[in-house]
Amino acid sequence: MNQELKDFLQQQKDIIEDKLPQHIQKLQAPQSLKDAMIYSLQAGGKRIRPVLLLATLRSFGKSLEYGIDIACAIEMIHTYSLIHDDLPAMDDDDLRRGKPTNHKVFGEAVAILAGDALLTYSFELIASLQTSPPHIQLLLIRELAKAAGPEGMVGGQVADLEGENKTLELEDLAYIHHHKTGDLLAFSVIAGAILAGAEVEEVENLRKFARELGLLFQIKDDILDVEGDVQTIGKPVGSDDGNNKSTYVSLLGIEEAKTLLTMHTLKAKEYLYGVNMDHAFLDSLTEYIVHRDH
Repeated sequence: MNQELKDFLQQQKDIIEDKLPQHIQKLQAPQSLKDAMIYSLQAGGKRIRPVLLLATLRSFGKSLEYGIDIACAIEMIHTYSLIHDDLPAMDDDDLRRGKPTNHKVFGEAVAILAGDALLTYSFELIASLQTSPPHIQLLLIRELAKAAGPEGMVGGQVADLEGENKTLELEDLAYIHHHKTGDLLAFSVIAGAILAGAEVEEVENLRKFARELGLLFQIKDDILDVEGDVQTIGKPVGSDDGNNKSTYVSLLGIEEAKTLLTMHTLKAKEYLYGVNMDHAFLDSLTEYIVHRDH
């Protein structure tokens, strides 16, 4: 990763992590609920979704200030999904990034409600933006609702649950990851383009770019699950295999999975370079996703 990208990622990550609890603390809500929301928001992570939005704004030469609150809203939705994923009825996880999961600290009922609160407040936050006209707010809300809802992330999560203990076809696996992971990543890029005033054709090219990016992210995760260092990736190597989940590596083998990674990298860049913008930064982010070690 070049130093400019490294500095940008860290700077924006710090800004988002400072802003997230501020949004929650100002709410007129029970402190126990706010504590549960903030607990999971502060659990760490790459913050790749909010950073993608801000990187897209930068690539169009626009001020990052326009995107900070929407970036926070995206991270709230991602965090809600993790809280609910960890529940006993879903993945039944005790730890998330080395810390006890939300329901282990606050109880199942408050954890469910903390997730609900993060989901709903994210839309309130976008609707309250002072920096965007109403038609832009409406477009962002519609795009985010689709990315996070039954045709997007939630639908992908259901397909993932139904695919457990089964050997999936490659097409089924791609469907899961396009929606469970890819749609929210895609919205991050699309939101940056919408805020930057991009043309419709440019938005659609970036949508395709971001969908490829989502697949790249998952294929790389599957490769790291086999080849990664346990201390670096933060979970046991081979954990997906132990959970009886189909992965790109289990379906294709490690070498074919790497070939697929290269193919989708080329496709992502083809869509990216079809947009009239400064491509260097999002190109570097793509390379970071492909070559990361965690």
